[in-house]
Amino acid sequence: MSAGRAPSESESGRLPAPRAVPPFDPELSVALEGLSKESREPVTPENLEARQERDAASRPRPTAEDLRAEGRFEVTELRVPGPPGGPDVTLVSARPSGLAGPLPLLYYMHGGAMIMGNAWSVLPRILREWALPLGMAVISVEYRLAPRTRYPGPLEDCYAGLVWASDHAAELDIDADRIVIGGKSAGGGLAAALALLTRDRGGPEPLGQLLLCPMLDDRDSTFSTHQMSGVGVWDRISHTTVWKALLGDRYGAADLPPYAAPSRATDLSGLPPAYIDVGSAEMFRDEDVAYANAIWQAGGQAELHVWPGAYHGFDGMAPRATLSQDARNARTRWLQRLLAQSGTRDRPPG
Repeated sequence: MSAGRAPSESESGRLPAPRAVPPFDPELSVALEGLSKESREPVTPENLEARQERDAASRPRPTAEDLRAEGRFEVTELRVPGPPGGPDVTLVSARPSGLAGPLPLLYYMHGGAMIMGNAWSVLPRILREWALPLGMAVISVEYRLAPRTRYPGPLEDCYAGLVWASDHAAELDIDADRIVIGGKSAGGGLAAALALLTRDRGGPEPLGQLLLCPMLDDRDSTFSTHQMSGVGVWDRISHTTVWKALLGDRYGAADLPPYAAPSRATDLSGLPPAYIDVGSAEMFRDEDVAYANAIWQAGGQAELHVWPGAYHGFDGMAPRATLSQDARNARTRWLQRLLAQSGTRDRPPG
């Protein structure tokens, strides 16, 4: 195995038939059983548009005034130049009120399987759990969604926003040398791709990459993809549907670039330190573990957490579960260490 390769199959090229699945954590299992049948339906080409409409209608979309939380945060919605030939990109910029900068920045991409989600819905938790206690600014990116916009459109939106934020650090009162890129699920995949893209283009150099259960591999070929399909909250039908929505005719192509699916990368050298977490009982487990391993093989730094008995997005569905609290605390500690090592104080003055 060459250094930096993120393998997705056994060395023989054949996957053993899965016979058993890891048990779910008891607290998480209760939350999973409470999900509606409708929410656990596979995403198919036939229902994709309806799922997008349902998500847009039901997913919270707090206003800037809501996010200000009675003055605890400063919040601004920005329209910045998009990629060449593309529309402007919306960035939601937020920071704890009254903090003198320049502040470190968390540049964040929301989840939603590349077909759903919005930049606003993720901010209340991020502001409460990271921005306020760690004294960080946050920018959440409203990237275009598939299939209306296919690869590389969503990633280019994220890159354009990152470059703009770095170039305008002074007016944003952020530290361009202390930008952490991050995201969850599809957003984690975009963050991993963004780290590769900005490295190869000579763009802004992130301080770190926070990859939460990232969606990295289009190939449907890992053991966990087969083992956990339909057992938790995601299955291979949905997996194939959303990757086809993103990639179109390029789906399955042998020469698909790593910026489209980071698990395709053969060179993971020169990347910022990574935090990667995933559940032991979810489809993305093996691709995420392989990605961390490939970073290590390339001489890089990665902190990997595999949460026992956790399914995809567990901490959002069961936020009070002990395992969810442990996961959130581990992420916060990683961010604290990263900021401390960069010379940034890890807590604002009281």
